[in-house]
Amino acid sequence: MESSCLSLQESLGQQSFRFVSQEFRIRPATPHDVAVIGWHRARMFQDMGLVPDELFESFRTKALDRLSKALASGEYFGWLASEPNNPQKIIAGAGVIIRVVPPFPHRHEDGKITITKGRQGLIVNVFTEPEWRRRGIAKRLMQEIIAWSREQSLDDLVLHASDDARALYEQLGFVLTNEMRLRD
Repeated sequence: MESSCLSLQESLGQQSFRFVSQEFRIRPATPHDVAVIGWHRARMFQDMGLVPDELFESFRTKALDRLSKALASGEYFGWLASEPNNPQKIIAGAGVIIRVVPPFPHRHEDGKITITKGRQGLIVNVFTEPEWRRRGIAKRLMQEIIAWSREQSLDDLVLHASDDARALYEQLGFVLTNEMRLRD
């Protein structure tokens, strides 16, 4: 789930918005947006209770380093939402990291099995500023990601859902899988 959709643009005035409503606009992220994406990532984990205040800045700094490299290399694709009359005020965002894995069998709803190319998208950094939540922004960002992943012919889109977001992802067609994780 992730540079053909992203282009490096020097100023905000040159950026095109893929979606505009009366409440918000959505545009592709650029390497110039790394600070806000890092902030969203740290805030997202903080809201889930996983990053205490004393680790927030350290976590954000580490995220900035990795995200800078991933945005510049085309490994990370992101979308940002802003106020309609203030494009500099970013109110939400979401992104995708492309993972290349060995091909795998995929069973479709009709029972047919096909072999994938091994290109997966991992959805990350889905975050909306608290005062903008419950207005459909995260849903619209996710719809952008889903449409983009189809354009890119990704085999699979995966994400790790917080309890608060699970219903939204299920509404969009995501299902629980059998993925497991080794705990320390």
